[in-house]
Amino acid sequence: MKKFAIIGLGRFGWTVATTLAASGVDVVAVDKNPKLVDDIKDKVALAVCLDSTEEDALRGIEIQDMDAVVLAIGTDIQESILTCAILKKIGVNVIYAKVENHLHAKILDFMGVKNIYFPEELIGEQLAKSLISKNILEYINLTSGHIMIELIAPPQFVGKTLQELALPTERGINVVAIKYNNLNITEDGDKTVEVKINDLPGANDVVRQGDILILLGPKGSIDKLIKDTSSETD
Repeated sequence: MKKFAIIGLGRFGWTVATTLAASGVDVVAVDKNPKLVDDIKDKVALAVCLDSTEEDALRGIEIQDMDAVVLAIGTDIQESILTCAILKKIGVNVIYAKVENHLHAKILDFMGVKNIYFPEELIGEQLAKSLISKNILEYINLTSGHIMIELIAPPQFVGKTLQELALPTERGINVVAIKYNNLNITEDGDKTVEVKINDLPGANDVVRQGDILILLGPKGSIDKLIKDTSSETD
């Protein structure tokens, strides 16, 4: 089972920690505030109160053995940078860091941290994309420069096969999966709707009304697709 450490239990860190734990993975939650640690202890595998700028304390929870560490320290940039330096020193190679500003980001990037996030910017961008197109459910920036979106199938996609849409060849966008509603009838004759995922969509799969397409592609290509499909439906 994968194991992650979350350092810093503000809103961002708390959300990441509890969401991961709810997904069934082991989470070690770390903060120097005993109240935050006490509040989360029943929601994660392990909650530890310690100062992340103390190397021995981090070694004591074997943080170097984690699959990844999320550095979610709030506004104390100095503490974040020092913690990052210690993590790198003791052999933590996969670090996801929340940053407060571009200088903070540049320093962590210089230190070798490639997974850097501006939570407010991400939320703001996703909101903007959702306002542009009512079909956008999720808009996720990946560190590779690519974007993953959940797109409610626009009318111009409905009834066409993936081969006819030709998103990979025409737009450089891959269809990762398709979410759809499956109608079931129970033994008592009751109708229930179950959300299913086709995670291996083929060229002959037909897009139906209400389907949610999970798409992956370069930011420019994804943004153009959003613009094109929203302008055709507005």
